[in-house]
Amino acid sequence: MANKLQYENSPYLKQHAHNPVNWMPWGEEALQKARDENKLIIVSIGYSACHWCHVMERESFENEAIAQTMNTFYVPIKIDREERPDIDQIYMIAVQLMTNAGGWPLNCICLPDGRPIYGGTYFRPHDWQQVLLQIAQMWEETPEMAVDYAKRLSNGINQAERIPIASVPEAYTKADVHDIVTPWKAQFDTINGGYSREPKFPLPNNWLFFLRYAVLAKDQPILEHVHFTLHKIANGGIYDQIGGGFARYSVDGLWHVPHFEKMLYDNGQLISLYSEAYQQRPTRLYERIIEETVDWAAREMLAENGGFYAALDADSEGVEGKFYTFYQEELENVLGEDAPLFIDYFHATKTGNWHEEGTNVLYCAIDGDKMARESGFSQDDWETYLREIKGKLLAYREKRIRPGLDHKQLTSWNALFLKGLVDSYRAFDKQQYLDLAVQTANFIKQYCFSEDSLLHQPADHNRQIYGFLDDYAFTIEGFIALYEATFEEDWLHEAHSLAEKAIELFYDAEDKTFFYTAHSAEELIARKSEIMDNVIPASSSAIVRMLYRLGELLDKESYISIADQVFANVFPHIKQYGSAYSNWAIQLLEHVYGNNEIALTGTEAITWRKQLDKHYIPNKITLGGTKSNLPLLKDKAGMESKSYLCKNRACSLPQNSVAALLTLIHNNRDSSQIN
Repeated sequence: MANKLQYENSPYLKQHAHNPVNWMPWGEEALQKARDENKLIIVSIGYSACHWCHVMERESFENEAIAQTMNTFYVPIKIDREERPDIDQIYMIAVQLMTNAGGWPLNCICLPDGRPIYGGTYFRPHDWQQVLLQIAQMWEETPEMAVDYAKRLSNGINQAERIPIASVPEAYTKADVHDIVTPWKAQFDTINGGYSREPKFPLPNNWLFFLRYAVLAKDQPILEHVHFTLHKIANGGIYDQIGGGFARYSVDGLWHVPHFEKMLYDNGQLISLYSEAYQQRPTRLYERIIEETVDWAAREMLAENGGFYAALDADSEGVEGKFYTFYQEELENVLGEDAPLFIDYFHATKTGNWHEEGTNVLYCAIDGDKMARESGFSQDDWETYLREIKGKLLAYREKRIRPGLDHKQLTSWNALFLKGLVDSYRAFDKQQYLDLAVQTANFIKQYCFSEDSLLHQPADHNRQIYGFLDDYAFTIEGFIALYEATFEEDWLHEAHSLAEKAIELFYDAEDKTFFYTAHSAEELIARKSEIMDNVIPASSSAIVRMLYRLGELLDKESYISIADQVFANVFPHIKQYGSAYSNWAIQLLEHVYGNNEIALTGTEAITWRKQLDKHYIPNKITLGGTKSNLPLLKDKAGMESKSYLCKNRACSLPQNSVAALLTLIHNNRDSSQIN
């Protein structure tokens, strides 16, 4: 008999529909049942691509004895963390407060009113059964202890990441940046790239900060570490060397063995990062990585409605990584006489470079492409040859049973991928990247709105989930990016409307903060602000950066005033742990080094924008067109092509070429180094 998850749209929830556990989706029915029966609630949270979620399901949630305990003493509720990040946020904080650790699967035992009293991540079957029985006994015999602990824990949840209102300083300085960078760079792994830790996450926003900082501050050692890290990631097993796209993280410190799930949000951000790194230092490796990753997304993640799916599972046939790994014998059979060269190139061995069973996670040496030179290939010939080899291995691999696809289409993740596509278009001037970006933006407009409000994902037959702050912030960012690439002002107007809505729904003028959930959203046990950046930038840092950008583009002082106050509140915390405030730190760079507002007018505006994008200017905003009411353009309309450099509400004299504009930027003492 299937439980009530059978009616859900989420693949993760459907995966549990035939467990013997009487799972219910989060909602009033389940919460009322707990209140009516005075039963504790099990809130179990995961996502479809989560390997250990699958393990706990097999070991515990498919176990009849454990299921009977859960059904007898509890109301079990299953939640897809990607569908309800607001609920996940609260119970993750609870588990972190209880255990000093977090992750998924996330399992919380709560009072009938939803306040947590016990939690953890993965539990072995025996341990989970013991926890369930002991807490059920406590609830029966000494419920007052549970209520008292829940009260104290809920106070802690409400206080977590709550920051006081601070005064806005007169100015931020290079010394402020130095104080953040100095302890942060001490974590660099100079042998393997990234940070000296394992597992290793790509953390694209971290390296985007360091790339921009290194160029603006002319810090060559940090610049070299950024490119070294990007080469190590691109050549590692964390990157799918055959099919393109990045896994979520590597379990080791070498970027070799990935946790094989592929997430849309990682890949969107990494496309942005590699595109910007290419502008700063063009390499064929970066171009290849972006080509292959965009191809992977279009081939494996794109839906008929023009939007992208959320994720691919780590497992296939119940085995982690089975779809992606190779035996050496397979490489020999598929590649024939080409096999010896590429067995070396991908570091495959007879005994296997991962498991004793002989399986290989393919990876390349950081200077692997020198094999081309040593083998007498020109660079173009090598690229053609390598593409053919990868094509053969991909065709062979496609015959295998594929990993599970999470077909959710999340607004925020599609927006991050949209931004990546725009960035790749600007770096490489490939029309197909722009076409795919526009298609993604139109998907958001068509399927992810309910009247003037953004949705978290397209509505299904069960419900529509209204957008959270990150949905708004990243969609605004994607639409602004489209405007700056095309000078089509409709995208900017869309971004402006969303910003107005975001302020209305999420900003608290008394606390001077943005909350993650709208004031009209379902009331949970706490309403939280998301301050710290993680593998995805925090929604608060993202909306603040977009308010600054719109403030400059539209001359909206009210936006800048809100952003100034929220940034000032967070600023004292950045130097404590730079990695967790990387997006805030990028904004600090713009405060310190300023933004180059570049206005391009006349019929050649797009052509000049393309010329400009061949040079790396990390702190810039581009506007353009022949006719506009935008503040920086309305007095500069006309068919004759001109360029202007504006900063601090003052514009240069018109320049007659991009070269003249670049000279002007170069000579500005507060601007970046131009390459």
